Amino acid sequence: MSNSGECRVRFEVAGIVQGVGFRPFVHAHASRLGLGGFVRNDSNGVVVEVQGSHVGVSEFRAELTERPPPLAVMDRVVETALDPLDRRGTFQILHSEHLGTAAGAMISPDVATCDDCLAEMWDPVDRRHRYAFINCTNCGPRFTISTGIPYDRPKTTMAPFEMCGECREEYEDPSDRRFHAQPIACPACGPELQLLDARLLPAAGDPVGQTARLLMDSAVVAVKGLGGYHLVCLASSEPAVTRLRERKAREEKPLAVMVADLDQAAVLAEVSAQHAKLLISRRRPIVLMDRLADAPVAPGVAPGNRYLGVMLPYTPLHHLLLRAIGEPVVMTSGNLSDEPIAYRDDDAFRGLGRIADAYLTHNRDIHMRCDDSVVRLPAGSRDPQEQLIRRARGYAPEPIEVTPAFKEPILAAGPELKHTFCIGSGARAILSHHIGDLENWEAMSSFLESVEHYQRVFEVRPKVVAYDLHPEYLATKWAMDLDGVRLIGVQHHHAHIASCLADNRRSDRVVGLALDGTGYGDDGTLWGCEVLVCDLAGYERYGHLNTMPLPGGAAAVKEPWRMAALYLQAAFGSDAYELNLSFVHRTRDRWKPILRMAGTGLNSPTCSSAGRLFDAAACLLGKRDRVSYEGQAAIELEQTADPSVEDGYPCSVSNGRLDGPELIAAMVADLIAGGSIPEAAAKFHNGFADALVEAAAQAARDVGVGVVALSGGTFQNQLLSGRVVRRLGERSLEVLTHRRVPANDGGISLGQAAIANSQI
Repeated sequence: MSNSGECRVRFEVAGIVQGVGFRPFVHAHASRLGLGGFVRNDSNGVVVEVQGSHVGVSEFRAELTERPPPLAVMDRVVETALDPLDRRGTFQILHSEHLGTAAGAMISPDVATCDDCLAEMWDPVDRRHRYAFINCTNCGPRFTISTGIPYDRPKTTMAPFEMCGECREEYEDPSDRRFHAQPIACPACGPELQLLDARLLPAAGDPVGQTARLLMDSAVVAVKGLGGYHLVCLASSEPAVTRLRERKAREEKPLAVMVADLDQAAVLAEVSAQHAKLLISRRRPIVLMDRLADAPVAPGVAPGNRYLGVMLPYTPLHHLLLRAIGEPVVMTSGNLSDEPIAYRDDDAFRGLGRIADAYLTHNRDIHMRCDDSVVRLPAGSRDPQEQLIRRARGYAPEPIEVTPAFKEPILAAGPELKHTFCIGSGARAILSHHIGDLENWEAMSSFLESVEHYQRVFEVRPKVVAYDLHPEYLATKWAMDLDGVRLIGVQHHHAHIASCLADNRRSDRVVGLALDGTGYGDDGTLWGCEVLVCDLAGYERYGHLNTMPLPGGAAAVKEPWRMAALYLQAAFGSDAYELNLSFVHRTRDRWKPILRMAGTGLNSPTCSSAGRLFDAAACLLGKRDRVSYEGQAAIELEQTADPSVEDGYPCSVSNGRLDGPELIAAMVADLIAGGSIPEAAAKFHNGFADALVEAAAQAARDVGVGVVALSGGTFQNQLLSGRVVRRLGERSLEVLTHRRVPANDGGISLGQAAIANSQI
């Protein structure tokens, strides 16, 4: 039989197209159009062949490329015309194929429970009624249970659970919502919950109901989630929150709150339509919002902070627990301070034993730990694009398309704080989930496990490894010990600006403003407020904040009063001791050894840090002499400022250098003259913003570029970044900010990879 009137086409689709309902979507449309052929997963993505009339194939092409499944992310579709077969046949779904080549297939991030599954879970007659592991092709765990590709059940932690007959029937039915949903399960064949007491003995009764009762009695319970354990307590109970903080050794850093729905969220914070969209999205991040003055949460949840981090349930277990409790709960990472989130049961029982009164756990293993993501919306902006503060669950390991493409496989080892690493292959940068601060063996072990996992799952073996120039960073030491790869050192702040460029798919020459705490400069000093003229290939340090000693090194970061004393001395000389300022009266008896240390250079590295300038200003305005977490003083300074104030203190820019002592001197003089603290905080921000804009404009004029890129953790300060963006725009300069990765050190590895690629 001749099929000369037909055509046959092969589509090779790369991207996040496995485990997202892509094959049943293809099968349904091909069958509806009467096409023959097949669809199959392989290690590069999905392969589709269709044969039929020209009209039918054309319509199928439109469905495939223009209306893919909601969870699919198609990076690339390669179409090849083939000779028609003599017999068309029916459309089939074939078994997955492994090609043994560099992976083009991507694993989807974990996805929040969909509305269809929730409806079934709350339905008393459904066989999955109140089942804590309900999922389908459109939702559920993905990345955290995957052990390899193609994404099939044998390569997930669901492999030990043999499907019952009913689940098997759904799994094999192309018309079913659970067709090839790899985590498919039900009470008859799937994972089970168990509540254990502090001695790890099983508790009788319904695990969810018993856990709810414990929480209502102000207990702290460790709950096993998608990517690790959370520590949970009642958000309204100050005794429970205090107990959690004391046991976890987390003094003041804000705790996240989980609420049952948007109505509960609106009782705690100012929830705009854009916030609501983020809260109910399939990613379900923690969203930072303005806290309501009468929010019914304990003061210890977010002490001294006007923002509250809120998230909605993203697993069936969360939904069950929140409904049983009826009010918000604290839901914070299950770890001791400075350690990664616990995800293996034995590690959780051992590491959280001093914190948790009980454990709500289950017997589905987590293969890859992954913490919650944190986002916010730009202040005063109608832009719906969120700003990432921590990129993890729901986002990772979704690839970031970059230009230009990587010439060779690259691994960027990342920074020390807020650590991520990045694998570059083809046109994709695969940024890891947030790992934490690489300051101890537990975090370093997590980094090593994750690197090995990403290389295996995505089948990428790097030929080039990029690393930070700081010789004491653990990731740098690890990179320097590698054999058989080309090593490329990357300056920290150049990596910040390159990250912003790659984030925006740009590679042109720009003026970069890189502001953070500290990073190792190529001159051996500590940088932190840099005006760079750069592209991906290289940079010139055009200007920076005036340098200051950092007395005591790391001790000065934890004790902002040290930098405040130094800035006062730089601004007023010996007269600083006689200033009629609360800070002076409170601390001047401690100044002499610190000023002597700074003067001699003993354990006082030179720095140009924006973070330390903000610390000094916050301390002088009476915020705090010591901090318990990174950026605490600067955060409180921002929140103190009156945003309605538009004028600022003077901060001169000469030869690219910003005069920090002049800015501090003007602020202190205003305070002594009776100026209010909220106005002074605002004028400090505005004056510094004006100086940054002037320095960037001078650089742009001198080198003939019209684009300014902003990066570094200091630009998470919304008052500062908003002022800088607006005022650069008023100078007719194009401004690039971060969109897909954090501005803080969590985005550094992307910049390292982009720079290394340009130097190959």
